[in-house]
Amino acid sequence: MRIGCYAHHHGSGHCRQIDKLAALLPLEYRQQLTVFTSLTPEAYIFANIDEQQVVRLHAEDERTDDVLKGRAGAHWQPASLHYSPVGNTDIQKRSHQILDTIYQRHIDLMIIDVSVEVAMLCRAASVPYLYVRLPGLRDDTPHLEAFAGALALLAPYPQVLEAAMTSNWVSQKTLYLDFINPAKNDTSSHEDFVKMLMTLTDDDKALAALSTSAQIVTVIKGYGGHEAIDAKLPELRRLLPHAFIVSLGPIDDTMRSYVDIATHVNNVTPFIEHSNYLLMACGLNAVAQVYYYATPLVVLPDDRPHQEQEMMAQALVAQGRALSWEQFKRSISAEDILANPDKSLVPQQKSTNDMSAAQAFMDSTTNYSTTKSWFNEWLLPKLALKPDV
Repeated sequence: MRIGCYAHHHGSGHCRQIDKLAALLPLEYRQQLTVFTSLTPEAYIFANIDEQQVVRLHAEDERTDDVLKGRAGAHWQPASLHYSPVGNTDIQKRSHQILDTIYQRHIDLMIIDVSVEVAMLCRAASVPYLYVRLPGLRDDTPHLEAFAGALALLAPYPQVLEAAMTSNWVSQKTLYLDFINPAKNDTSSHEDFVKMLMTLTDDDKALAALSTSAQIVTVIKGYGGHEAIDAKLPELRRLLPHAFIVSLGPIDDTMRSYVDIATHVNNVTPFIEHSNYLLMACGLNAVAQVYYYATPLVVLPDDRPHQEQEMMAQALVAQGRALSWEQFKRSISAEDILANPDKSLVPQQKSTNDMSAAQAFMDSTTNYSTTKSWFNEWLLPKLALKPDV
């Protein structure tokens, strides 16, 4: 089957997820993949997909010449859509781009990550699609209609992190792919890691802390918003006056004095492996990177639509994989816990190299020549839900 993937343009995470899935395909099938996104090449460069396979869509922003705004209110907007301007020529062009490319490239199945409007466009045009379910509370009418219109739903996280209030039929219609995390293996020792940190600072106090085996706390931040985590840095320093604190990612200039190193790195794996604690938000890609390691995790969820990060944080805490900020503060009040954080208390998860659920899903798309045979012979037996005959 030929696969098409739609990646939403908010942040780079949706494109990154598609990139991870593409990496699981044999080269022959990977080269047949088509990606649709309005994210620019400057915002994200695919590692496993050639640019000629990417259809850069027209934007979907409102225009001054729209007949109706995207959210026109009661009696003017379909309940099945979140956003639907009328008379918007850019959206007309992007809809044509999507449908014309599907037809011209003989795309058999679409993976939509994420857009209710693209899902409804595909369903109305009789194009089979799978819808990516993100964490959070997504029980509004547009989401439920997009879920209902899909052949199945894809959850790029483990089933144990499913929100408790998720409807039974939604869970039953979902393929849980676990975290897809083709992270680089870290072969460095803790001593190598400390030596590397020493090259990143010339501050005598920081170097002294490292040489005396100070506790290392790494704060990981992305570009989707870092201000809330930065606001915790003064309190973190008060709580851990002798710790060596590393900030990875963007940081407000006024907060640099509360950390020992503020830097950007291409490979976060050594920091994940060798830190005593990790503090971070709960973006899907970030959680996927750290989930299978034993390093204690402190979650500081960002404010996102549909409580996406809040719900993920609650699930991680409930599973015992993470501490909330309040739990963290209570735990470090006991000096012996801080001195020797017990990584054995962290639930042991599957190896980062075990991506069997996602791999089996991607492999299945190469084993069938038609969507109908794949749907009936591979997909339906995996689900706890079947369509009416």
